[in-house]
Amino acid sequence: MSVRKYKKRKNNKPSLPALFAGLLLVGVLFVFSLSVLSDSNEPQLINEEQQKKVSKEEFIGKISPYAQELQASYGVLPSIIIGQAILESNWGQSTLAAQYNNLFGIKAYGDQKKINLETKEYVNEVWITIQGDFRVYNTWEESMDDHTKLFINGVTWNPRLYDKVLLATNYKEAARALQEAGYATDPTYAEKVIGVIESYKLYTYD
Repeated sequence: MSVRKYKKRKNNKPSLPALFAGLLLVGVLFVFSLSVLSDSNEPQLINEEQQKKVSKEEFIGKISPYAQELQASYGVLPSIIIGQAILESNWGQSTLAAQYNNLFGIKAYGDQKKINLETKEYVNEVWITIQGDFRVYNTWEESMDDHTKLFINGVTWNPRLYDKVLLATNYKEAARALQEAGYATDPTYAEKVIGVIESYKLYTYD
């Protein structure tokens, strides 16, 4: 007579620790999926917050050392360089400054690397919006170099256009010389440059 052999059946009912671990894993995966979804928009928000947190003092701190180097080499007052950069670039936050490193609104000509953007100019006692070609730089320092070269070399039709800016003994003389030379069409440009310099004591860098 044959004897049947019975195999012991495995208990398929999950143990409590295993069940708890499974629920915990599901919970972790759920939370992770939510964080991934929310992170899809996070980089842009972080970038915007970083831009907002860049203080005026930090902007001055970034460009003032190089402005002083340029003064040592070429004689341009740092207060004028920094003051113009603040006005022309809105503390480095304008599209032209933030994306194309042009701190001074310097125009582009010929085959120079450029970007076409809207700008405002004061013409016939009225502010108008026009399209303009502006220089594109790799760094803010490059832009500052070009700005200084403009004062030194002038323009093709008048190489000595900015001589009075270079020869000025203080920021007020230099600012008025800028306006006299036609650096900007704004009739109150000199007053604005002087106002920024005095508000933030930029003359201390001269």
